[in-house]
Amino acid sequence: MTSVVINSPRAPEPVGPYPHARRVGDLLFLSGVGPRRRSGVTIPGVELDTNGNVASYDIEVQCRTVFQNVRWILEDAGSAWENIVDVTVFLTNMDEDFVTFNKIYAEYFREVEPCRTTVEVNALPTQIAIELKVIATIK
Repeated sequence: MTSVVINSPRAPEPVGPYPHARRVGDLLFLSGVGPRRRSGVTIPGVELDTNGNVASYDIEVQCRTVFQNVRWILEDAGSAWENIVDVTVFLTNMDEDFVTFNKIYAEYFREVEPCRTTVEVNALPTQIAIELKVIATIK
């Protein structure tokens, strides 16, 4: 079975040596997707202090930006939001962010209903509070 690397011209550039997604047969595996913007220095919803540390962040803004980035990668790979079958969510602050995340997630995924796992992590590769790992089909 062939494997095809896919990179979206709209999603943020990966922060390491990996593609946005890889197609294997009729499945599409997305690398971790965060709320950064393409060619952007700032992260939507993140305020930094003068030392470059996170002073505050808006989990709602980050969630909506992550979902948009996922949508762009899916579309640029020939898939669609409706084809998502599995989502792994990484949050850096489950206690503070889960309720808001879950509410916004329901807005976007109510009709799709993919399987989902949500875990808390100590940190993510950049100054973000959420990252998604997605598996979808390509029809």
